[in-house]
Amino acid sequence: MITLTPARLAGAELDDLVRICRSQPDYWRVSGDLDPATASRADIEVMLREDAEAEGCQTVVGRDADGRVVGFAQLLLRHPVDGCPWIGLLLVDGELSGRGHGRAIVAALEERFRNEGVTAVRLGVLVANTAAQPFWAALGYRRIDLRPDRAKGRPTLVLEKTTAAG
Repeated sequence: MITLTPARLAGAELDDLVRICRSQPDYWRVSGDLDPATASRADIEVMLREDAEAEGCQTVVGRDADGRVVGFAQLLLRHPVDGCPWIGLLLVDGELSGRGHGRAIVAALEERFRNEGVTAVRLGVLVANTAAQPFWAALGYRRIDLRPDRAKGRPTLVLEKTTAAG
């Protein structure tokens, strides 16, 4: 069971999020957003704060049944063009990969959006991030577009999953 809470980006929670970011060097190499070899704690904290504090965005922290932080997601609650919520980033502690935490965080997000009456959730996966593509496909996300991302123009698969809003 995973619980989601809005990120506070302070204290031990911030330490956990920085640790999780550092535990996923392959993602950062593919995205180019951070250099995993040289990124300082301050660099990671600035990135986390910028994303969490952007208008219409929210960072949520996933905790397991023992309260341990196992991952986090950055959300765009309403895309300015299509009006859909987007999962902007999902990172799970690299030491806990393959244990279902990512799936559980996504399920909790989908449940949240479904409860809010949302009929579809979208996300972008960098074409170069071949490791993430099977994960999202297994969760039922289907490709609806291929276009450059808005931040850096990187080729990105736009994926969507329809929810049964209710």
